[in-house]
Amino acid sequence: MPAAYLIVESQITDPERFKAYMALAPEAVKAFGGEYLVRGGRLHVLEGDWQPPRMTVLRFPDFESAKALYDSPAYVKARAARDGATAMFNMVIVEGV
Repeated sequence: MPAAYLIVESQITDPERFKAYMALAPEAVKAFGGEYLVRGGRLHVLEGDWQPPRMTVLRFPDFESAKALYDSPAYVKARAARDGATAMFNMVIVEGV
């Protein structure tokens, strides 16, 4: 079964409020076998017009685990804590090879 990657592009507008999300999300991610591979950090665009302010990449054991995280009670709580802390938060799941 191929791994799945959850990719997030975000723009944090309230870093203090975002800290509440950062305190809750990792436990929810871990409960579904996920691990953070990229969490912010230096970014340099090599091609194209995409200018993501912040990127996060997580790996999960499979697509279903990554999908299950999103609606889990622990992550719903984390999402609520994030409310109002970002101007943009785009998230996709992609199956790996």
